Amino acid sequence: MKKIIYLFIAIFLVSGCGSSKKQLQKGNYDAAILKAVKKLKKNHNSNKDIEVLDRSYMLANERDNDRIKYLKREGKPENWEEIVQTYERLLRRQQAVRTVLPLEMDGRTINYPQHDFDREIIEARHQAASFFFSHGKKLMANNNKGSYRQAHYEFLKVKQYWGDYENIDALINESKYLGMSRAIVTVENYTQLNLPKEFTDQLLAVSPQDLDTEWLEFYYKDMDKSISYDYHIKINLRVIAVSPDDVQETDRLEKKSIEDGFDYALDANGNVMKDTSGNDIKIVRYKEISCSVIETAQHKSAHIEGDVEIYELEPVNKLLRKDPIGADSYFENFSARAIGNTDALSEESKTMIETKAVVFPTDDEMIFRCSEALKGAIAGILQQNKQFLF
Repeated sequence: MKKIIYLFIAIFLVSGCGSSKKQLQKGNYDAAILKAVKKLKKNHNSNKDIEVLDRSYMLANERDNDRIKYLKREGKPENWEEIVQTYERLLRRQQAVRTVLPLEMDGRTINYPQHDFDREIIEARHQAASFFFSHGKKLMANNNKGSYRQAHYEFLKVKQYWGDYENIDALINESKYLGMSRAIVTVENYTQLNLPKEFTDQLLAVSPQDLDTEWLEFYYKDMDKSISYDYHIKINLRVIAVSPDDVQETDRLEKKSIEDGFDYALDANGNVMKDTSGNDIKIVRYKEISCSVIETAQHKSAHIEGDVEIYELEPVNKLLRKDPIGADSYFENFSARAIGNTDALSEESKTMIETKAVVFPTDDEMIFRCSEALKGAIAGILQQNKQFLF
């Protein structure tokens, strides 16, 4: 019961703090306006909400107009983005209030004049686009990835504020290309085995969406001289071991007593004894049967180990990180065969002898089975070390 009471108190306090009047008192004028508008749509004659709306609207517009005057007077080109946002906030506020106008309170009609902000917004958006365009071009001249990336964001803002600004699409693409880091991933085989190309292809069969980021691309094919790589990731295979085919057999004997006919019960004189109903008394005769179960366990395993080296190619070939990797694959099969009378076997043993020995996988097949686990280990290391590739 106490929990319910506390819950109602909490709801009351939260709703009270969120009222339009509370928002006005805190200086959250737009929040106060939106709450007042919502309430006035339900009750158009609520003097309390009309008063809050009127006061908040006047104060919010006064604050924004003063801010625009200051930003223009300051004359900094970077101010135009805030000017755009402030004009758009004035417009949204006017549109919200318009939905409940006119209002009547204390004998007077409240109906604010509607200002056309189109000219101011268009001018501000063009000025903001011009600033970001110029600033982006300056950043591009720095010739480093950090600047290219920042320039890309600046050009996107140009596109946002003035979609057909001169050559903007080409600059967006160029800054994206120059700001991108590229890592080539290769497999280096230092073992004594001559691995087929299909094996290395399997290791590099990583979906780009799994590892690529906004500013990092992985390449998994042979090096393309037309691409300028920033990093070289070497997957070094140093040990590949495959165990010999291992077969282990164990045998056990199961026995069971089963009925084997019957004998008549005889009295001392050698006569067949009768039961109370006059029937011959029979004694069940048992015999013991047996069956040998030979269980066969087949085992084979493969192990691969190596490391992943991450090199930064520019300005010099520099090792950034080295991590060990490894993977194992296992093959096992259990079968059994019976010698003797299978009627002596338990149900479990009867099921077991239905399984048969199979052909062992080849060494190449065992190695290929390792590739899936090794691929996961490689992807995990690349994921963990992406902070070095930025």
